[in-house]
Amino acid sequence: MPYIYMTDSNSDIPFRFVDEYNIPIVFMPYVLDGEEFYPDLGRGEDQKAFFDKMRAGAVPVTSLLPKASYIDYFEPILKAGNDLLFVAFSSQLSATINNIYEARKELLEKYPERRFEVVDTLSISAPQTLLILESNRLYREGADMDTVIKWLEDNKQKSSVYFTVEDLVYLKRGGRISSVAAIMGSVLDLKPIIGINAEGKLEPVEKIMGRKKALRSIANHVVENIENPESQEILIIHADAIEDAERVENMIREKLPTLKGVMVEMVGPVIGTHCGPGTIGVAFMGKERQKIN
Repeated sequence: MPYIYMTDSNSDIPFRFVDEYNIPIVFMPYVLDGEEFYPDLGRGEDQKAFFDKMRAGAVPVTSLLPKASYIDYFEPILKAGNDLLFVAFSSQLSATINNIYEARKELLEKYPERRFEVVDTLSISAPQTLLILESNRLYREGADMDTVIKWLEDNKQKSSVYFTVEDLVYLKRGGRISSVAAIMGSVLDLKPIIGINAEGKLEPVEKIMGRKKALRSIANHVVENIENPESQEILIIHADAIEDAERVENMIREKLPTLKGVMVEMVGPVIGTHCGPGTIGVAFMGKERQKIN
């Protein structure tokens, strides 16, 4: 191919796809117990142990990847004479995309004969993975860069997710909800259903009382918003909550008997830092996103 297709680990794309399709990855860091790590997308790291540590009180943190690190990832590709398409996670969920653009600007000044494009997917984790899998298929089949970019721009508003968390404390730490809301929600056993809106931001869709009802609500949102289920595989993600993931899968399969398939994968540590153990989500291609609130 005359250009390289690249993405980041905040997509949580399983390593088996990375290896099979030879997708270069920018790995996003996290710090746990004072030590910096880079996730390997489930290849060798013990993701369950990560969530066990969180349940035991560990407080991992994430940080922006600096411009210099992006240059280290990008420059060898351009230097080797390749153009580059980078498929990035949502600009609305982190300021790190500014470092990507700064790296791009600097590198294009150094390699003016090269083409380097960045697509802001307005997604993260599972919905970003769905966009990657289809757009990378086009890439592998020989589509030029403009064709792949157009597909991403035309479809990124159709990649949706609905998820719920087990403990509101992790949303509080990430600034998604206030301390008062976290305390009251825990007392009342409220489980927010969260989606991703047209702007690429996470927003609450509704508040459900009780875990079982929340899982049922996620399944209902998928059924109401999915399009062409017979031709797509949905992606269920969980933060060490496989039994609930299977429950949601059964609910969805019962309501969508023509569904082509279901992938069930673990949330990675960077995303898991912000949502916490027990999180369950379902990503799918469906109706155009709306501004939720």
